[in-house]
Order: sequence, then structure tokens, then C-alpha cells
Amino acid sequence: MTAYDVFNGDADGICALIQLRLAEPVESILITGVKRNIDLVRQVPTNEPVKATVLDISLDKNREAVNALLIAGGVVFYVDHHFPDNQLPDAPNFTALIDTQATTCTSLLIDKHLGGRFHNWSIAAAFGDNLNAVAEDLAKAAGLSSEQAESLKSLGVCINYNGYGATLNDLHFHPADLYCEFVKYEDPLELIASEPAAWQKLRDGYEADMASGLAAPVLAENNSSLVVKLPDEPWARRVSGVLGNELANRNPNKACGIVTESANGGYLVSIRAPLNNRTGADELARRFPTGGGRKAAAGINRLPAEQLDAFLSVMANFWN
Repeated sequence: MTAYDVFNGDADGICALIQLRLAEPVESILITGVKRNIDLVRQVPTNEPVKATVLDISLDKNREAVNALLIAGGVVFYVDHHFPDNQLPDAPNFTALIDTQATTCTSLLIDKHLGGRFHNWSIAAAFGDNLNAVAEDLAKAAGLSSEQAESLKSLGVCINYNGYGATLNDLHFHPADLYCEFVKYEDPLELIASEPAAWQKLRDGYEADMASGLAAPVLAENNSSLVVKLPDEPWARRVSGVLGNELANRNPNKACGIVTESANGGYLVSIRAPLNNRTGADELARRFPTGGGRKAAAGINRLPAEQLDAFLSVMANFWN
């Protein structure tokens, strides 16, 4: 069977696949995209049985495509931490590791599946997914120094940053290319120490874009939420997700929203639940037609301009 690796273009998806393919090398066709492009399984052909590994994208958004693969005789291994909606497919050729707890991510599920063989990659992914407390505990338990933990955090955050954008043209690297560059290293600390060109470009881009993002104007703020607005610019689309994480870390009792102007007149929205109450972001996002995500972090792909006030009202009151 032809093998396909289908994965989210963020830190969690990339680091999950790195661990899996370091443990189980496979000649596969890579299918990925910008972080918000999660309707990926439909790109896998169904004209013959295939072996599909799907990482860090919601089954809720890919159920029909998964069912089509299974009907065609394909074998599907599905690992994720997003809301799956209905029951999992009941088929002998479908295997799933799905856990929606706010304290886990796909890379941590793969880490457990592999018995911790490439543990540092899962720690980097947890940092990238803004599971800082979880990642710090894992780093400490693994005997890493504070400097090593901080290095993994920087790498994870930068890989995650690279996945954000309206299109692939917004990104510094296609996520598949970044995966191919970084899977060469069994330990991400080796990657950081060797400073390959891809890592240097990613780190420099992150620092420049974050400086601009932190200077963004506040759109709305109260005792339970903070929303900032970004312009319709590539740098703004790139930084929107990691800026949301940074604002959440700086304001642990507040939900944080990033509203980014879109060329079509609407908005791209990133939502972070309060760090001290990591739940509800997915529920809030799903109140709008293109919203979705997980309990701690979610988004709205296309918020019409006329719904901005409604969104701000929901953000202001949802966690009160």
C-alpha cells in the first residue's frame, strides 16, 4: 500500500510525525498545510487501498474523508487531541489515539505510544502548543537543565509560529519542508546546537514579527478578556497564533483573542482560554460558522465584519 502522512503544519503535528518516522521510517507522501488547514484527509486518494497516518487534525472535520478511505480498504492510524464530535469509526482497519484533555497534545500521545524514545521532541511540541507547565514538568523529570528546557521552548514556539498564515505564501517554510529539515535530528537539542540555516531563519523571523505583534493596538479589554487587532499583513498572519499564546501567558486570568484583518473584509480570529481555566475556547469558536479547535485554544477562520461586535461581546462575557 502507498503510505500517506497527513499532519497539521504546526509544532504539534510536525514534532509528532518526526517522532513517529524516527521510530518507524516509511517512504510516504506528505500532506500538510498552514495550521488552520485541517481539511486534509480528503487529499488522500480513494481509488485504491492506502495506509494513512493522520496527526493533529480534528476527526470532526475529516470524518467523511476517513470513512471513504476505510470503505476503499485503506488502513488509518489517527492520533489527535481535538474535539472528535461523534463516535469513532467502527472498523477493524481504523486505529485511534484520541485524548481531548487540555493538558495533552498529539506529540505527547505519540511519545507515550513510542515509550518515550524521542522524548525531547515531545517536550518541544508541548512548549509549542503552549502547554508550558506540562512541558516544564516533563523537562525537569527528564533531567534537563533550565537552559535546555528554554532551548526546547524556543524551538517549539518557532515551529508553531511557522504554521500560521492565510496561505502557504505567508510562511517562512512549507511545513513539509520544515519537517524534512528537522527530522534529520533524533534530538532537537542537537538541532539547536548545530544551528542549521532553517533554524536561524525561523528564529530571526519569529523575533521580528513578535516585536511588531506586541505593539498591536488593544481592541477590547475587561477583567476576563483581552482582544488585540492586527492588520492584513503577512507578518501579522504569521504571528497571530504565537502572539495569542504570549498574551495568554502574560495575562493568565484572561481569555485572549487576536483579530486579524482579512483581504475579504472579514477577520481571522485566534482564541486562547485563560491559562488558569483552560476550557471553553472551542465552544466559543463553534458559535460562529467557521469556528473550531480545542478547549484551551481555538479559532475562527472567517469572521464576517458584521459579526465582530457579536464576537467581542461573547469574549467579554464568556469567562465571567
